[in-house]
Amino acid sequence: MVELAMPKALRVGLIFGGRSGEHEVSLLSAQGVMNAIDTTKYQVVPIGITKEGRWLAAGDPLKALSSGALAESNPALLLAEPSDRGLMRLEEMEKEQALSAVQVSQLDVIFPILHGPYGEDGTVQGLLELAGIAYVGAGVAASAVGMDKVLFKNIMEAHGVPVVPYLVILRKTWEREPDEVLARVEAELGYDCFVKPANLGSSVGISKAHDRAELRAALDDAARYDRKILVEVAVDAREIEVSVLGNDEPIASVPGEVVPSNEFYDYAAKYLDGESDLLIPAPIPNQTAEMMAKVSVEAYRAIDCAGMARVDFLLDRKTGRVYLNEVNTLPGFTPISMYPKLWEASGISYPELIDRLIQLALERHADKGRSLTEYQVPERK
Repeated sequence: MVELAMPKALRVGLIFGGRSGEHEVSLLSAQGVMNAIDTTKYQVVPIGITKEGRWLAAGDPLKALSSGALAESNPALLLAEPSDRGLMRLEEMEKEQALSAVQVSQLDVIFPILHGPYGEDGTVQGLLELAGIAYVGAGVAASAVGMDKVLFKNIMEAHGVPVVPYLVILRKTWEREPDEVLARVEAELGYDCFVKPANLGSSVGISKAHDRAELRAALDDAARYDRKILVEVAVDAREIEVSVLGNDEPIASVPGEVVPSNEFYDYAAKYLDGESDLLIPAPIPNQTAEMMAKVSVEAYRAIDCAGMARVDFLLDRKTGRVYLNEVNTLPGFTPISMYPKLWEASGISYPELIDRLIQLALERHADKGRSLTEYQVPERK
């Protein structure tokens, strides 16, 4: 009897942690993926990034980051060139004050479970492009636009998608002209208003201001996280979210509604107190749900997104008007996060969702590989 060779498991580099205020959320997402991924098809290679930006490989990077026992973990690096696709571990050479790079593993695909700056904003995606490795999620441009709330709003406005009225304040302007900034916000937007760092997620640095004192404190807080600050009119709205999956032919999930435990869906309401409710499917009219699904796919395509994204809407309680709030290109990915829960309600389980995302990454990488990287004179017929 001839024994058939088992197909080789793909090596999936799972990157988590990172230099972001959402570091701890990333660790939870990574643990969820590790627990659910199909180990008969995929071999997980965990890659941790500390809050200072140090890469860790070998051993148990997730445990090291969670416990803070980083001294026992060797630093690692990923070469920014496509010949090897290897994850390297740095080791001290005996009798020499130097480091040598030892290969830990070759990688077939990367699953970056990084939220916020230095992971969701196109920076890691740029490294993976240079390394020539397939990776889950949006490319460099879509990641950067999705992270920058101001650039994203500009593109949505160009596509005729309604967004709430807003102003952009630079940190230097706020520091030099605080009274002028306060007066401008009050004159053009009024109270209540939201103040947000332009490039951050998970509601880090976001405040709701009801008066001048709170506005001043909110601007100070947002300026701690970013050089560009977004101030928006606070709409009395329900928060509706839609998950999108796919590359060139994306599909949308059923919508879900977030009912925050606090006045708005801040960091504590999302991750700490455990008292916010997720209503899936959202109790909204079918016509509204269909419109949101359509706009979600349109917004996804408008920024050339790939793999996955969660699209967040505001539904005005008084007028019923719908505003597109943001597109999150690497949303929270724990088993109880909205993105996978919406797909579960739409018929795609958490393990199947992981599998689809990896296959979409390979598909996109193969398609990109068809593009020429040097000029060739067209053949004349």
